[in-house]
Amino acid sequence: MDRLACVDLPALPLQLALLREPTWRDRPAVVVDQDKPQGVILWANDRARAARILSGMRYAAALSLNGDLRATVVSAEEIDRAVTRLAEVLRRFTPEVEPLRNEPGVFLLDASGLQLLYESLDAWARLIRETLGRHGFNGTVVVGFHRFGCYAVAKAKRGVVVFKTAAEERTAARRVPLNRLAVPPKARDVLDSLGVRAVGAFVDLPVDGIEKRFGAQMLRLHRIAAGALHEPLQPERPLPPVLERLDLDHAERDTRRLVLVVERLLLPLLRKLADRAEALAELRVGFRFERSGDHLESIRPASPTLDSASLLELVRLRLEAVRKLPDGVSEVVLVGRGTPAAKEQLELFAQKPRRDLKAADRALARVRAELGNGAVMRARLSEGHLPEASFSWEPVERLPAAQSAQVDSRALVRRIYRPSIPLPARPRHEPDGWMLRGLEQGPVVRVNGPYVVSGGWWKRGVHREYHFAETQKGELLWVYYDRARRGWYLQGRVE
Repeated sequence: MDRLACVDLPALPLQLALLREPTWRDRPAVVVDQDKPQGVILWANDRARAARILSGMRYAAALSLNGDLRATVVSAEEIDRAVTRLAEVLRRFTPEVEPLRNEPGVFLLDASGLQLLYESLDAWARLIRETLGRHGFNGTVVVGFHRFGCYAVAKAKRGVVVFKTAAEERTAARRVPLNRLAVPPKARDVLDSLGVRAVGAFVDLPVDGIEKRFGAQMLRLHRIAAGALHEPLQPERPLPPVLERLDLDHAERDTRRLVLVVERLLLPLLRKLADRAEALAELRVGFRFERSGDHLESIRPASPTLDSASLLELVRLRLEAVRKLPDGVSEVVLVGRGTPAAKEQLELFAQKPRRDLKAADRALARVRAELGNGAVMRARLSEGHLPEASFSWEPVERLPAAQSAQVDSRALVRRIYRPSIPLPARPRHEPDGWMLRGLEQGPVVRVNGPYVVSGGWWKRGVHREYHFAETQKGELLWVYYDRARRGWYLQGRVE
């Protein structure tokens, strides 16, 4: 029997807003329909709902309930781009994916035959949910047998649900509250007054009076829920990436002339994307060398664009970073990945900043093009009892807007060395004479500590005694004594 799955990302526009503004996760946040005080709230997070801020309210009224409320607009173009991107992610697990464009965040997947590729359908569904989580999205995955059954249960449950029989799926779908489905508010209120609050009670109503009393939309929902109307899976067939290729008459070693070859191919590639109403999100430049094989470079602009000049600049910077090619290039291939073109959106309720963030993004793109995609990084705090394990590095795609904050005292910067630097042994009694940084900084005159960090018994025991050592020239060093290695090490310095 054919198997179907439904993936539901509840309140997708709100999830997109929180991805765009991660600092809002701990604050009340809403998505509104327009960037005006009279804008209507469409989605609200848990903290906003706890402050009695609900969808349908005006932004100004909600702001009176909580002055810390954050609001933004998520455009239809941004939602459409996200749906397209998520559909690409889901196609890694099955080629047949149907996004419900009238209900963004809901995807129907063909799950037939996947038991041969995965340990079980449950493992397949959990892998999908974990992958979406790594992309920053919280969702539900339901595997069943029928389109409506999977969809209805996905709207009411959270996590992963896998039905073993069609009867089990049908029973669970009948229990789903009607207010979890896309039911018109007027029809929902009338049915609620009649005591019809679940799908099963709605399906048991006589079909003859449904259209006359509630309209064609509710009649269609009744027929689908009752199994009288069957809709097959209608997967989207994504367009292939655009491609331009050129065989060179003579092997080329000059990077400047290769930029001219790329320019010759780039213009028709951008025209193809424009004909598809798309902008270039990623450009892959492939070189076939005479003896060294193939080489591929990936170039991502700061934002999807059709501007050939800015793209050529990124290509030029990437090729100039190479300086000398290992071999002559006999063929050049350009592959463009497009995304739906969108109008630029202004930030909600914010004055135009003096700093141009898009110019900063273009600068970061130039740095990545010249030094590689991993050249621009930022530190992210993480769980770890050792200082070097308390943060990790992640790539920076876009520069966030600066946010001012009031501080009572100026914070000191503690720079951490990775790995720690071995130090000479400390004198037994007085710090005088302990030369940590050479003659230019002078000996250590004062030591504060110890501050013990101990743990790791579950893997490899660690016992460190941290100290702050002040040199004669005023440098403040962060050092520790490692009992396991019986030596002193420089962890960092305070600035």
